[in-house]
Amino acid sequence: MTPKSPAASSMTLSQIMDDHDTNLMGTVHGGVLMKLVDSLAGVVSARHSEGPSVTVAVDEMVFRVPVRVGDVLHLHAQVNWAGSTSMEVGVRALADRWDRSVPPVHVASAYVVLVAVDDTGTPRAVPPVLPETDDDRRRFGEAQIRRAHRLARRTAIESSRRRTA
Repeated sequence: MTPKSPAASSMTLSQIMDDHDTNLMGTVHGGVLMKLVDSLAGVVSARHSEGPSVTVAVDEMVFRVPVRVGDVLHLHAQVNWAGSTSMEVGVRALADRWDRSVPPVHVASAYVVLVAVDDTGTPRAVPPVLPETDDDRRRFGEAQIRRAHRLARRTAIESSRRRTA
């Protein structure tokens, strides 16, 4: 398969947040933001892999500051890394405050792991990522670190369960 640059499938989604999106604190519910992150990651991974994909893990989701009603939320996503069938998509969320009182605020970041699937739900091959910029190369390397940690954690947990069973 021909490698693809992160820019080839990157995408930005913008949405005005309204009072239907709020939690009991009067700010945007984290679950609303998570849904948008997952949806955008799915589109970006489908573009990269040229077909459907499914979320298998949210490696990290960090909420930095609250999103408020009236904010214009901008989510930018790109494929940071790809293996044989899986991909890591990084998503960064910025909020433009409705009153423009401050520059756009970095409100959240997430790393979503998705697996490309065929019509029967069986994993299928994906193109490698070809990092082009220094930021692409940094993201690629950091994604490899997150993957190694995910796999080591899984192995340690499985080993612990075998010992206690």
